[in-house]
Amino acid sequence: MINCYLEKVYAGFLGMNIGIRLGAPVEPTIWTYERIQSTYGDITDYVKEYKNFAADDDANGPVFFLRALYDDAKDRELTSQDVARAWLNYAREGVGMFWWGGYGTSTEHTAYLNLKNNIPAPLSGSIEQNGEILAEQIGGQIFIDTWGLVNPANPKKAADYGAAAASVSHDGNGVWGARFICAAIAKAFETSDVQELLDAGIAEIPEDCTYRHVVDAVRAFHTAHPENWRDCHAMLMRDWGYDKYQGVCHIIPNAGVCIMALLYGEGRFDRTVEIATMAGWDTDCNAGNVGTIMGVACGIEGLPAHYRAPINDSIVCSGISGYLNILDIPTYAKEVALLGYRLANEAAPQKLQQSCRLGEVFFDFEIPGSTHNIRVSDPFLCTASHSTEQAYEGSGSLKILMDRLVRGNQCKIYYKPFYTRDEFSDERYSPVFSPTVYPGQTVSMKLYLDQWNGNETPGVAPYIRTAGDKKDHLQGFIKLKQHEWIDVTFTVPDTQGDGVDEVGVVLEGYAPASFKTLGLVYLDNFTVSGKSAYSIAIQKQKRNFAAITPFSMDHGAWDLYGGTLNLMRNEPSFAYTGNYYAENYVFEAPVTPRHGESHLLVCRAQGAQRCYAAGFDEKGKAVLLKNDFGFSTLASCDFDWKENQTYRMELRCEQDEITLLVDGKVLLSAKDEAYGYGMFGCGSCRMGRTSFGDFTYREL
Repeated sequence: MINCYLEKVYAGFLGMNIGIRLGAPVEPTIWTYERIQSTYGDITDYVKEYKNFAADDDANGPVFFLRALYDDAKDRELTSQDVARAWLNYAREGVGMFWWGGYGTSTEHTAYLNLKNNIPAPLSGSIEQNGEILAEQIGGQIFIDTWGLVNPANPKKAADYGAAAASVSHDGNGVWGARFICAAIAKAFETSDVQELLDAGIAEIPEDCTYRHVVDAVRAFHTAHPENWRDCHAMLMRDWGYDKYQGVCHIIPNAGVCIMALLYGEGRFDRTVEIATMAGWDTDCNAGNVGTIMGVACGIEGLPAHYRAPINDSIVCSGISGYLNILDIPTYAKEVALLGYRLANEAAPQKLQQSCRLGEVFFDFEIPGSTHNIRVSDPFLCTASHSTEQAYEGSGSLKILMDRLVRGNQCKIYYKPFYTRDEFSDERYSPVFSPTVYPGQTVSMKLYLDQWNGNETPGVAPYIRTAGDKKDHLQGFIKLKQHEWIDVTFTVPDTQGDGVDEVGVVLEGYAPASFKTLGLVYLDNFTVSGKSAYSIAIQKQKRNFAAITPFSMDHGAWDLYGGTLNLMRNEPSFAYTGNYYAENYVFEAPVTPRHGESHLLVCRAQGAQRCYAAGFDEKGKAVLLKNDFGFSTLASCDFDWKENQTYRMELRCEQDEITLLVDGKVLLSAKDEAYGYGMFGCGSCRMGRTSFGDFTYREL
């Protein structure tokens, strides 16, 4: 495996998200090429600011479809059906993930419904099943960037994996686009020469396909007219425009834009994504794809600070797991790199293995420029940036500049483990969240003081903020020590059923106004780990993004009233929350069957199609079920439950044993090794109504 693989993965994934964020505000159909030009002119920066940017399908697909390597293709080559199962497992039907534009209109929605109706991949995305126009829309190449990232310097294998993934929903040129882009990404690990990148892509598609023809046409035009990309764009509009390729967003015109941006970008990351954005058509998709290619090719040093800083190493996704939706880019890059080593049959460096801790928060700031989404509350008093000047261990840390703090000045330095609707500018793809930090866990960090001015040493107070009431909960001030690393450790306190949406320290100046504090504080090894124990008070929850905090809902009508979480449904409907990687735990909630036969708690849920469930699922019966793309019964017994009577249900997951208790009595127990971790929640398999009270959860 080549040197600096992790850094290239990080740069590629970050580049993809820079491109998406740059292109998203000027997506068609409202924004035409002419309107973009007349409004923004020559784009050299983001055209819109976001409170927090919620990723769209261009990021959701690469993140969640790659999970086929965790779930099914763990010890063998990838198949289309592996990725199809990830489609069904990680999407909330009709919400988020991708564009749910209707059967026969949205290629992705069509493929999803085909899969749901037992049409397997690749037939689900085939021309035979869906017709040529639908099969050759742009989605074939916009969901596949990570297949290039996990196959560095191996364009053939990257193209094969990208094609397998794309064929779930696309065919023909839709699949050739996936092969081309994946091969170019893989090749970018060993060269930054754009012509070589294009050659690698061409080598993985047929000579006589339309995708090859548009690539050749743009390359030929660039050779003859290398000066002005807008001249090339006029050629694309004339010869390869939307008027010649039907559907909502055909791949061929957009393929032309990608090739144009790569060639006229002249090897610069920034100019490449800017051209892809200014060209119109599918701006975020095109800028995202070329952003991945050039992010890998140019490396971290090639990503301009003004594009990188607003990302702040974080994206928000829209899958079914609220926990996985809060994505830290350096951590995710480590996950992707480990998969790359696995696919290459190479042992990953021990340091990389140790620093990737699924189910924990661990920020080591080792990737150059990384910030791990650490924020400051008052940028007038403090600014944060990556540093190699001081490190507790390794070579990197986060540097916080204190600029003239006086007594009473405070600035929070914190990580954001949860979001609510008011923290977003729009409704993009309706993300839902479960916190990544919980009461009972241990927060630890290393802090180093380099004070330049001031007659009093500043101090910090560890704190959390609760999500519902936005109150800070301070844990007591600690004096920093000049030119020494100190350990700051505390336990996340009980939040009385609320969530945690900030965790960090409050930095406070003690100096009088005549002796302003100036200097640096370095932060390293920020960690949140250990067993959690908490409750979810239903009366403290809110309706956000058509869901109820802190749950992600899949089907059903969910509402809050009477201090309970209420579900009405006419089909299987479930809600999930908690740490996606939690293993052994027990939780309970009062459950009141209102109508119908199915009233359940769920545990170790790994998505919509993988979980255990227990409770009542028919009259006079208690059941323990397993969902593996369809429910089966692990155990059942007689239990004469009544409608409108409240039962305290408890589910215990310990090693390979799942146990159901009702009102303190063990009713059912079964052993099964399929799912060793997962979220918890509640729901139903059939029509009816159920009320769920406060949840209490504890890791074992």
